[in-house]
Amino acid sequence: QVQLVESGGGLVQPGGSLRLSCQVSAIVFSGKSMAWYRQAPGKQRDYVASINSGDSVDYIASVKGRFTIARDNAKNTLYLQMNTLKPEDTAVYYCNVFGAGPSSIWGQGTQVTVSS
Repeated sequence: QVQLVESGGGLVQPGGSLRLSCQVSAIVFSGKSMAWYRQAPGKQRDYVASINSGDSVDYIASVKGRFTIARDNAKNTLYLQMNTLKPEDTAVYYCNVFGAGPSSIWGQGTQVTVSS
C-alpha cells in the first residue's frame, strides 16, 4: 500500500526554521530518488528538492543554501530542514518520488506559513 505522511509544518516568523518529515511506505521509498514539492495558494505544485539513493541532492535556486534534504533509509523517512524561511516559502509541502505527477498518489501535505 502506498503511504506518504508529511508532518512538521507550522507557523513561523521570517528567518525561522522548520524541519519537515515524511513517512513513506517501503515499496515507494526503497532505492528510489525522493523529492519535496510545494504548492503555494493559487499556484501549481512545484518541485523543491530531491535526493537519490546515493544521497546526491538537488535544490531549486531559491532554496539552495537554506534548505537541506535528507533521508533515513532504515526508517523510510524523508526530511527537509528549512532555515532562514521567507514569506515566499509559504505553501503546502508534499513528498513523493522524484518525477511524481498529478496522477500519482499524494499525501495530505503539511502547511508551512511564514509570517510575522
